[in-house]
Formats: sequence, C-alpha cells, structure tokens
Amino acid sequence: MLIKKPDSIKSSEITSHSDYLRRRDFLKKGLYAFAGLGLSGIAEALVKAPGKNPAIANLADAGFSVDEDLTPYDLVTSYNNYYEFGTGKSDPVENSQAFESRPWHVVVEGECEEPGEIDIEDILSGITQEERIYRLRCVEAWSMVVPWVGFPLATLLKRFKPTARAKYVAFETLHDAERMPGQKRAVLDWPYREGLRIDEAMHPLTILATGLYGELLPNQSGAPLRLVSPWKYGFKSIKGIVRIRFTEEQPQATWNMNNPREYGFYSNVNPRVEHPRWSQKYHRVIGGGIFSSKVKTEMFNGYADEVASLYTGMDLRKHF
Repeated sequence: MLIKKPDSIKSSEITSHSDYLRRRDFLKKGLYAFAGLGLSGIAEALVKAPGKNPAIANLADAGFSVDEDLTPYDLVTSYNNYYEFGTGKSDPVENSQAFESRPWHVVVEGECEEPGEIDIEDILSGITQEERIYRLRCVEAWSMVVPWVGFPLATLLKRFKPTARAKYVAFETLHDAERMPGQKRAVLDWPYREGLRIDEAMHPLTILATGLYGELLPNQSGAPLRLVSPWKYGFKSIKGIVRIRFTEEQPQATWNMNNPREYGFYSNVNPRVEHPRWSQKYHRVIGGGIFSSKVKTEMFNGYADEVASLYTGMDLRKHF
C-alpha cells in the first residue's frame, strides 16, 4: 500500500514545504514516479537520490510537468472552491476539519463486465503513484501550478473492464450533509456530478489525485480521491468521489445542469469562448500577494499538443 492512513504518519516523517521547494532544480528536468513509499517520505527520497532509486522512473517529456513556479502550499490549500463545505474561498478549509476520509468506498457500475464496490486501500494496492505538476485553471480566470500525487484514471477503469457500450464515464461526490455541511443549502443539485468522454477519461494526463506536495490530499482539496484533467476548467475536477459509472449516453454534470449556457459539458480551457462573467483570454496566477499580473490563456491550458487530437472535427465553440 502506497498511502499511509493519516493517523499512521508521524510529524517527524513529513517533509517541510521549504525542503520540498528546494527540489525545484531537478523537478524542472523531469517528473519522477514513485512506488513503495509513504507520501510523507516521497520528497525526501527524491532529494536524496533523484534518478538513482530503483522505485523512481523518469517521466520527462510526457506533458506531466511544467517549467513554472509552484503555487505555495498554503495558497493551494486555502483558496478553494468546494461548495460541499461552503461557497466562500476560505469556507472549505474552515468547514472540513472534522471530515474523515477513511474508511472510503467507491462504487463502479454501468457498462462494464465487472462492476462492484472497492475500498480506497484496494484501489491503491499495487498501483505506482506518480507526481504530476499540472496547471490548474479556474473558469473564474485564476490559475495555480500544483504538484499532485496520484495515478492515471485509466489504471482504475481498466480493472472493471468497460464494454464497447461505454462511451462516457460519470462521477459523483459523496452526499452526506452531516459530514459536508455545505450540502444543507440547495445552492446546487446534490450530489455533485461530473463526466468525461471515455477517451478523455483514458487519456494519460487524466489522473485521480490522492495527495499534493508529497502529502495526503487535504480535506478541502478533495480527499481522498479527486479527478484532475488539466486541460479542463477546475470545476470538472470533481472531489470526494464515491461513484463511477460507465454510460452509453452523455452523463449529467452539475454546472452544466445548473446553467448550460455558461458551462458546457466539455469545459475545455478555451480563450476564444467567453464566459459572460469572466473573460477567458487572460487569467491571474495565484501567488505573489494572492494575484500576480495577468497572463495570456493558452488553448487547452497549454496542453494542446497532448489533447487537441481528441477533438478533431468538433466545433469547440458549439461543444464548449
């Protein structure tokens, strides 16, 4: 098992964020996968033996890293959208402190040969987790650069053997208003739902995140499982996943259901498609006094080389 339960991690084992940031010199040179390591020891292991540890594989030039400054940990984990814990940016960190992400089970169903319920520990058993340094672009026109810990979504999906009828993958967040107090208000139609086309879900860039900055994923960031597809707006990265369903028809997605004129099903980062409240041509990078100067937004959030072929022939203004 690669991830330790929270109560099994000693404070002395956790790498400080300042030490983690000193890895930047070699992080720029590539991305390193790791296996057989507790999350708290990942950064230390990479610092001591980058490229020498047999459990670490070099994944450079795969689109899994960016040559940009990381957003500081305290901003990544305190500036959040997670309506299950409140609609303000600071609400999630304040209202999720008592949330317990273990035990945790995920139901996988629909168009697959081997549906069932799987425990988080079974999900992680035998999986080689990786660090992926991705840009995160919010539809509100701000961005972060986050060092996620996780594994390709495809690795999990293939275990359930989707059939030829599986054209999409649907996701649902936990619905428990006692544990997630924001759900006591009908600001959205709970539970939170999202979906991807099957080829998007199987794409190598798409991961299920279990941690960030070499530590377990904080509650406010979507513990214990969060979807990350870096070429899409952040609200597609559904948090606290408890259900995955293979479907033949396009599934429901919460913000698309809430306001289809403003939020498309695909929600790819596209500076040529304007949102009525936030121009998508530019965005502000979180950090350096909360916001730095404006930066020009790139198509697919800078991942066009990796994902543009998924949408060949599609009108991305119509299918936004």
